[in-house]
Amino acid sequence: MIPSIPQPPAFRVAYGAYVTLFFLYLIAPLVVVAAFAFNDSLFPSLPWNGFTLDWFFGDRQPRLGLFHDHPLLRSIGVSAFVAVWVSVLSVAAGTCNAFLFERETFPFRDLLYVLMLAPLVIPGVILGISILVFSNTVINSVDAVLGVEIDALRPGLLLVVLGQFAFLTTITTLVISARLRKFDVSLEEAASNLGATRMTAIRTVTIPYLKPALVGAGIVAFLMSFENFNTTLMLVGSDAPLTITMYDRLREGSTPVLNAVSLLLMVVSGVLGLISIFVQRDRTAP
Repeated sequence: MIPSIPQPPAFRVAYGAYVTLFFLYLIAPLVVVAAFAFNDSLFPSLPWNGFTLDWFFGDRQPRLGLFHDHPLLRSIGVSAFVAVWVSVLSVAAGTCNAFLFERETFPFRDLLYVLMLAPLVIPGVILGISILVFSNTVINSVDAVLGVEIDALRPGLLLVVLGQFAFLTTITTLVISARLRKFDVSLEEAASNLGATRMTAIRTVTIPYLKPALVGAGIVAFLMSFENFNTTLMLVGSDAPLTITMYDRLREGSTPVLNAVSLLLMVVSGVLGLISIFVQRDRTAP
């Protein structure tokens, strides 16, 4: 709807109702999950039996709270460890890719760009299976030729990091490339005229300009890595991230402690999202 064009009252009412229902549709499940994190019941469902903080601070079964549930806390730590590594690696590779595709001209550049985008359209399960099959092939080949087993390529955290890195690098590349495309190259040329080398000009002029995109891409990569399930499920070993642990708990029978975890993740995700929005604001705006 274009505000400058007069619209019939009925249309404005219908449009407002549509927007309201749309956001209610998005928010309602989150509100329900948050509410049941405080329900004084052993089951994450109706009826509402009163308010309690046991699912956060309870210290004994069957009301063991999130902050005393050591397997859950350990899985959160594993997810954070994986997400940090994936974020750092994907932002570093995404920055290199952005400079490669935005600044350089070389044969088959368009083809390579399309191949870089391929992980975005490949289902996570297929990507995970492909990486698992490839790693097993490498392990078996090296073992057959050299008699050496590469245990690091067995299902575990290394494969989880590599699997998530495979598709999150594409996203960070797109985010950083969009920012780099707006950069005025004459600023680098001015730095070069003042005696700076190309790397010095990039480090002191271009990288600070890219900082909002780098931080935003890092936050997006962290959040997407933390909540990833499909690819992780195919590659996980004995150290299970949070999504896998929650999946196993749901199969065994859930308690509202998983709602407490979900509420905590919503709060953290919201805070990181606000940080990303704040950092990516155009600093040059008056």
